[in-house]
Amino acid sequence: MLRKLLAASLAGVFLLAAGNALAEKTYRLRLAETWGPNFPIFGDTTKNLAAQVEKMSNGRLKITIDSANKHKSPFGVFDMVKAGQYDMGHSASYYWKGKDPNTLYFTSMPFGMTAPEQYAWFYYGGGMELMEKVYSKHGLLSFPGGNTSNQMGGWFRKEINSVADLQGLKMRIPGFAGEVLAKLGAKPTNIPPGELYTALERNTIDALEWVGPSLDLRMGFQKIAPYYYTGWHEPATELQFLINKKAWDKLPADLQEILRIAMRAAAYDMYAQSYHESAVNWATIKKDYPDVQVKTFPKEVIDAMRKANDELISQFAAADPLAKEISDSQADYMAKARAWTEISDQAYLNSIAE
Repeated sequence: MLRKLLAASLAGVFLLAAGNALAEKTYRLRLAETWGPNFPIFGDTTKNLAAQVEKMSNGRLKITIDSANKHKSPFGVFDMVKAGQYDMGHSASYYWKGKDPNTLYFTSMPFGMTAPEQYAWFYYGGGMELMEKVYSKHGLLSFPGGNTSNQMGGWFRKEINSVADLQGLKMRIPGFAGEVLAKLGAKPTNIPPGELYTALERNTIDALEWVGPSLDLRMGFQKIAPYYYTGWHEPATELQFLINKKAWDKLPADLQEILRIAMRAAAYDMYAQSYHESAVNWATIKKDYPDVQVKTFPKEVIDAMRKANDELISQFAAADPLAKEISDSQADYMAKARAWTEISDQAYLNSIAE
């Protein structure tokens, strides 16, 4: 009897030890980002994510970040994560239009939702479910990865006074906006962040859009292109965290939830940081860069862009049922949300305008 009790006791000890060992197992994920090392705001977001998951998991989940200078493929993040070369990525969904055109919708759409409207669509209006439909066929998961808020329309060497001025214009502009400008005769291209200044300086391009005051001024574009236009194309630019589905499935449920919460927190923090940095930098633009001329595109140009945008959305929707489902969802939700935006934020700003 004593021997049986001792055996049972030892078995219990071994089971407890095995359980503790399992509970303390360390999981490691490798993340590839499109940005260079220590890139402000965007790079802060991935570092913030890694720090949060390690702290919340008590060291059980660790994320190693490889910047573009290490993996050498800023626009290869999609393929690397899909292939399992990396477990995660941090980039922007609209970079993958060549892989799947429906990825375009999940960064920002011209004349589309503002950041609060778009976040509401993602989390409460069906956006996350639609994004899963697009990425699941590639063995990937995609989560909001940080918002820049409304982006500026870009830096131009020459003033844009008419639609004719867009003819042959070589401009760095990704996403659906690039499709719009191509339809109006421009020549859009996409260039990695680290090569933007050189491309503008060497006349490889005539104009570019990047983000806004939060990042643009430190890039030095104002030294070359003095015309700085207000936005139309990316009213709510959302970056993304990409995750290889097999890597996700290997995580215990509690670590999946920790990662999910940490991504959401890091994304929101980037939104707040980006807004703050834009406000701070905008406050100094007239004093520090007096030659910068802030412009708004003429109504003729905006109207032509909007018309081209509407035609392209219809064409994409007619060609692909999922594209139609996404664009209809966004349009329906924006109509609902915009009515509230107009009577809340817009009415408030109008009422106190001097």
